[in-house]
Amino acid sequence: MSDNNVSRRHFFYGALLAGPIPAAGFGSVPSLRALGYKPFYDKLNVAAIGCGGQGGVDLNDAARTENIVAMCDVDEARAGANFQKYPKVPKYKDFRTMLDKEGKNIDACTIGIPDFMHATVALACMQRGKHVYCEKPLTRTPWEARLLMDAAAKYKVATQMGNQGFSHEANRVAAEIVWSGEIGDVTEAHISVTPGTHPTGMPDLPSREDIPSTIDWNLWLGGASPRPFSSYYIPYNWRGFLDFGTGQIGNWATHTAGPIHVALQLGAPTNVECISVEGLSSVTFPTQAVVRLDFPARGKMPAVKVFYHDGPRSDDPKAYRVPGMENETILPPVNNLVARGRGSASTGGNFQGPPAGNARKGGPPSGVPQGAGGPGVKVFGSRGPAAQPGILSGNGSVFIGTKGILSTSSRGEGVHLLPESRWKDYKLPPQLLTRSPGHMLDWVRACKGGESSCSDFAITAPFAEWLALTAIALHVPGKLDWDAKNLRFTNSAEANKWVKPLFRKGWELKL
Repeated sequence: MSDNNVSRRHFFYGALLAGPIPAAGFGSVPSLRALGYKPFYDKLNVAAIGCGGQGGVDLNDAARTENIVAMCDVDEARAGANFQKYPKVPKYKDFRTMLDKEGKNIDACTIGIPDFMHATVALACMQRGKHVYCEKPLTRTPWEARLLMDAAAKYKVATQMGNQGFSHEANRVAAEIVWSGEIGDVTEAHISVTPGTHPTGMPDLPSREDIPSTIDWNLWLGGASPRPFSSYYIPYNWRGFLDFGTGQIGNWATHTAGPIHVALQLGAPTNVECISVEGLSSVTFPTQAVVRLDFPARGKMPAVKVFYHDGPRSDDPKAYRVPGMENETILPPVNNLVARGRGSASTGGNFQGPPAGNARKGGPPSGVPQGAGGPGVKVFGSRGPAAQPGILSGNGSVFIGTKGILSTSSRGEGVHLLPESRWKDYKLPPQLLTRSPGHMLDWVRACKGGESSCSDFAITAPFAEWLALTAIALHVPGKLDWDAKNLRFTNSAEANKWVKPLFRKGWELKL
């Protein structure tokens, strides 16, 4: 735990605690060059693992400043546009083959693939001394999150999770407001996400289909249990299945919970419990749920209870009503600090919408629900037309303090105090945290020996760990007591089955 505390302290205070950086970057120091760091003026040689969808976004973001030297995707059709964009770059379907053949020419890897393979691919890259940028959520299970944190420390590589909101100005301002004491002690917090567009509440797996010639289904499955191919899983619906994805927890809570994790300096909870659920399924994530997590006191910060609201609609009588804010719009607009001369729409990197092609392919199997955000069902944004005063719905978070209330929206891209009258003339506190050059550039700087990135695995692995516990609680009833030191639940054998994945033979992970 002491290592984690040091890492968190380094993130919160950044360069205030860092030593002077050599003029040419840490890569100018021979001992650090041997660890894979480069001078700032040299370009990294980057390999992209996952080249379509969000993986393609990461690839092209890295290519703005660095060299792309290798590309890998199990689905050549999905990756086709980006494959064509870099015609001279070697292409592979198996990341292991790519690392073996191109490893000497690779400094760093971007990883934008389904959740269940994040840990497998990231570990393989780190074991070969490659810096890693891995898309959110970092992992599907708590055991994998702990593994990646330990691996990053062991192999001494620069890491970053692709939760871009951590780089946004509003995320940092939210933390600085909380630390200033403006809203007093925070003893309760709420996280909300929109209904997902992936399948929920499915009774059975989709039917078998012929495998297209453009995809290697065995490699797509990787360490997961074998199952028949169905086009229903790709390119996006895998996210709703328990053994592939993490539902809206990985899709959006990784973003909306970010400000709460940073500002409240959360570690591990003592317990987690699903207190309501709709559309429960043994195959996919449920349609709607509320989960409570209890975190102990942290330094001078008191114990806090955190509620995760999965897919609440603003017209639902059970939706969370923020106390005393019946006439207030709860979530702020994104980039609302621009009017105060702080940040801009581009601060913290590129914030594109969902990658093209994420829409559901075809219809669901006969009799299968479309999911909370499926076709014909309106999905409400953080300030959508159906948002109602006083009610938390959409993508955002709320801090309930002893002296006031603060909320953030989307990926942590908007922040304000409640009520609005309190925010109107509020003077922002002094900047304590270092600011980001952009989420990808933050990682690139770390790869060249600069200070650790804001989503370094030492920070985001504990974050991913408690989010993964939230996912477990969605399908294991009762109050689950968590022993973080030993990475196990002390009162549920059923919940412990979900702590670590079952890997296919030959795909086991070992540090």
